[in-house]
Amino acid sequence: MAPNTATPLLLDPEVCSRAVGARDPRFDGLFFVGIVTTGVYCRPVCPSRTANDQNRRFFSTAAGAELAGFRPCLRCRPELAPGLAVIDAVPRLAQVAVRRIAAGALNGRGVPDLARDLGVSARHLRRALEREVGVSPVELAQTHRLLLAKHLLADTSLPVTRIAYASGFQSLRRFNTVFRERYRLSPTAVRRRIRSTDGTLDPPADGLSASPVSLTLAYREPMAWDILLDGLRGDALPGVESVSDSRYSRALRLGRCTGVVAVEPVPGKPQLRVTLSPGLLPVLMEVLARLRQVFDLDAEPEVVDAYLARTDLAPLVARHRGVRVPGALDGFDAALRLILVGSGAKVRVVQDLGEPIDSGVPALDRLAPSADQVADAGAPGLQALGMSRRRAETLSALARAVADGVLRLEPGRDVAPTRDALRSIPGVGEPLAAAILLRALHWPDAFAEGDPVLQRAAGAGGPRELLARAEQWRPWRGYAAQHLRLAAS
Repeated sequence: MAPNTATPLLLDPEVCSRAVGARDPRFDGLFFVGIVTTGVYCRPVCPSRTANDQNRRFFSTAAGAELAGFRPCLRCRPELAPGLAVIDAVPRLAQVAVRRIAAGALNGRGVPDLARDLGVSARHLRRALEREVGVSPVELAQTHRLLLAKHLLADTSLPVTRIAYASGFQSLRRFNTVFRERYRLSPTAVRRRIRSTDGTLDPPADGLSASPVSLTLAYREPMAWDILLDGLRGDALPGVESVSDSRYSRALRLGRCTGVVAVEPVPGKPQLRVTLSPGLLPVLMEVLARLRQVFDLDAEPEVVDAYLARTDLAPLVARHRGVRVPGALDGFDAALRLILVGSGAKVRVVQDLGEPIDSGVPALDRLAPSADQVADAGAPGLQALGMSRRRAETLSALARAVADGVLRLEPGRDVAPTRDALRSIPGVGEPLAAAILLRALHWPDAFAEGDPVLQRAAGAGGPRELLARAEQWRPWRGYAAQHLRLAAS
């Protein structure tokens, strides 16, 4: 069957054609190319011979290409494309829904459950996604599951059965049916073709191996990896995280699943190698989505750098290209580490309140304390662990707000109400609130004009002068602040 090209997600063909002709990696992940003659869709950096203009169709998302009847290219592998910038352009509801679905929110749950979490009706959610993204929630979830399955088929030796469940499918039969319908090949046939193309013909392992699982996450170059790693090292939770050489490791729990994940750069490629415990496979989609936030992998550094280089930050940008903003696996996790920075009680708080874990890694023996655990300890309990009274009261009140659901610290939340809620907590000043918004909500324009470090680095005489000067850095003031801190250090 010829692909159906009647889709609302077609882009300006002239602009896209120029990008494809140049094979410019800066456009990788921003759009996909459907080839009418072969029925496949590719990344704009695909090494295959470029098709004629009349045989190409352009789509904003992989889901849109698949909805139109195209299947993913086995050579350039669309599932390896960096995060899609189209998410940034959709209204907030669709943006939050897309993020949640990409993290597996519909795995084992229905659209009404997700709609309830977002405070809307299922009908409204479907309408919003179909209008803004061009596909239904179920179709979007299915695309994410299939692309993750294809990623695992190519990069791991996991048995197909395990891949099916790790990708979010609830049964092997359903996985095989959907895979064949969408890609017109069986999972094992796709694995053979990919490995034949890559020159790797090792057979998959039989049975359920306890070996760590390794796969890659792509990003757009450049990336200042050492600077990003230094930022994570600076406020790492002892026993929970470890940063050594160029490798970041941590113990974590998502739902009922616990394990260890390690991340390091792949030499010579714009990719990070992720190695994780088999115990995290049931929540793999969520783990990968959160890691993209931790390492700011969906950023467009060329765009940010070019913008800030046109301001008075040009010398700082030239010195450090590809600066990223460290994110967080969990919103409360980000707030906890920021409040504990510089506190002599950090080790005791983590060791006493964090749950022990047998990770097999000597440096990782604890899970990060949850909001419930910190709230239950209360301010007196935190003081008994060595925290100052003011810090203890601040952390206790913030933990209680998160535990009770009054404060939601996650990407996609409204910034202004979240900032107000944070500032209403005693002891949360403007610098701390901005840092939490930057790390937990991944808000790129978060900025604390009252921070004396930023004032000194910018040579500003006070908050008002710094705020006026920072107008030229919008909407990337969070990245501007990173450059100023680097200059200060």
